[in-house]
Amino acid sequence: MNAQSRYLYNIVLVAVLGGLLFGYDTAVISGAEKGLQAFFLGADDFYYSEFMHGFTSSSALIGCIIGSALSGFLASGLGRKKTLFIAGSLFFLSALGSFYPEFLFFEQGDPSRPLLRAFNAYRILGGIGVGLASAICPMYIGEVAPANSRGRLVSWNQFAIIFGQLVVYFVNFVILGDHMQPVVEKTAEGLMTVLPGSEWMTESGWRYMFVSEAIPAGLFMLLILFVPETPRYLAMNGRDKEALIVLSRINGEEKAAEILREIKATATEKTERLLTYGPMVIFIGIMLSVFQQAVGINAVLYYAPRIFASVDMANPMVQTVIMGIVNISFTLLTVFTVEKIGRRPLLIVGSLGMAVGAIAFAICQIVTLPPVVSVLCIMVYTACFMFSWGPICWVLIAEIFPNTIRSAGVAVAVAFQWIFNFIVSSTFVPLYNMRIGALGLRFGHMFVYLLYGIICLIAAWFVWKLVPETKGKSLEDMTKLWSQKQK
Repeated sequence: MNAQSRYLYNIVLVAVLGGLLFGYDTAVISGAEKGLQAFFLGADDFYYSEFMHGFTSSSALIGCIIGSALSGFLASGLGRKKTLFIAGSLFFLSALGSFYPEFLFFEQGDPSRPLLRAFNAYRILGGIGVGLASAICPMYIGEVAPANSRGRLVSWNQFAIIFGQLVVYFVNFVILGDHMQPVVEKTAEGLMTVLPGSEWMTESGWRYMFVSEAIPAGLFMLLILFVPETPRYLAMNGRDKEALIVLSRINGEEKAAEILREIKATATEKTERLLTYGPMVIFIGIMLSVFQQAVGINAVLYYAPRIFASVDMANPMVQTVIMGIVNISFTLLTVFTVEKIGRRPLLIVGSLGMAVGAIAFAICQIVTLPPVVSVLCIMVYTACFMFSWGPICWVLIAEIFPNTIRSAGVAVAVAFQWIFNFIVSSTFVPLYNMRIGALGLRFGHMFVYLLYGIICLIAAWFVWKLVPETKGKSLEDMTKLWSQKQK
């Protein structure tokens, strides 16, 4: 590996660490949420309902919506590097605040409604960091990477997100150790109560899970200080000499001068109104984001231990770690095949595979089968997502919009993605715990995954009918495609 490649990979590796934090922050709740629920069920001044728990478990997603909305303004005004540093700072503050939400204002270990508000505020701070990282990390990598390696390097950001989830599954597993996750049951009056035997997790365990994020967040904040600003941002702000230095270290001096000329030529490129190419391209971009979340994947990623416990697995955290390994393996499959197979085939096959896994899991709730069958159904469901909707949705959103409306189109699509992430995540626990008739609790388990399975089938139909294939096409080809559809 020559010096230019080493320099490129080193700065990309730092940006990819932001993707890892994205995955870490969104999945840390999976191991902590039951301890958190048990802790706030001990409050004397209010009753911590399932709805409140669903909101608390997904409150970071409110921050994700805010962060993604602010990302464009911050990236343009402060630069990509400074915005990433802000994201890292928010990750760090959120980790410390979620660990000790009583800081300054409350008595330690005394659950109350004001303390719940403080905890959610810290989680929303972390969510803003996630929203910023989700938009800026791929942008940073794309703006420093040469054209011949841009797609591959940007794809590693999605791998880092899934790897971050795997890391936190393992960290949660180690922190839990021999301790028990709290068991929450409903009383005859319909209220929830915590069975004895899990005091450590209720009092302390969930705190350690949240604060563990401070280590990678602090490392990211430190390392981001040593990477350069992107050449495109520098050139667009009249800092051509600095841009040329960065480009030369990545591409060599002769190629760097050529690239800088191209950047300067496009820096003043005109923009057009969002609907210049008709509503269909915007609709497709939005629906790609909506389906990525509506298929229900984050309900599994955020609540995996709860789901595995509900099907009577002895150690749910073990299955959660195994699921993380499966997820990262199938994400790698996409990294190495997407340019050969294409976007549409992977999305359609993945949607159908997810539908099979989700519907089969629903059937397992009303048919007596060994618990391992339910676990395998969940594994199939998540694996199919990881080689399809997980990475390819991001690829298509980056490719499908014409050049002149890409920034606005991506912003709208990503905002819808986080909105539907919040809707799915906050409604999962109430839906999963619905009880009707003789089926009792099994009705909710069956209903929610039957619903996700049906949505997966609709997603497959949507891709088949409306989504164009972008494999092998330039970004300019997409402008031509949507211009022709307007005629």
